[in-house]
Parts: sequence; structure tokens; C-alpha cells
Amino acid sequence: MAVKKKSVELSEKNIAFIMNKMSYKVIRFYPTAMSLDVMVHDENGVKIGVQNIPFAHVTKDVKKLIKPN
Repeated sequence: MAVKKKSVELSEKNIAFIMNKMSYKVIRFYPTAMSLDVMVHDENGVKIGVQNIPFAHVTKDVKKLIKPN
């Protein structure tokens, strides 16, 4: 029986996207919770911090790069 990973590190892939004038850089993916840890920057480039967002809120282009299956 295969053991599922608790999280998948994606920081080395440099996956980034922009939503609502905020810049997000993907840090890790949690397949069991279907969520992402992302580093958030505002429009001026100031770091806001790390947030956990649902995978469903990410654009299709980013979803293709992460490939949760």
C-alpha cells in the first residue's frame, strides 16, 4: 500500500502568479487538504507573509504546473 505524502515542496520550481493585484509564489502543496502555502507580495513588492489558499482558487495555468494527481 502506497504511503501518501503530507506535502509536496514546490519552492524550487519557482511557480508564481498574480491575482487581485497581489503576487503569489507557491511554496508547497498539501494533496490531502488540496491547499497551497504561498508567499504573498503586494503590488509594491512588499512581503505580506505566508498564506494557505485552497487549490480551487488558483488559475488553470498554475494547476497544470502543480498536477495534483
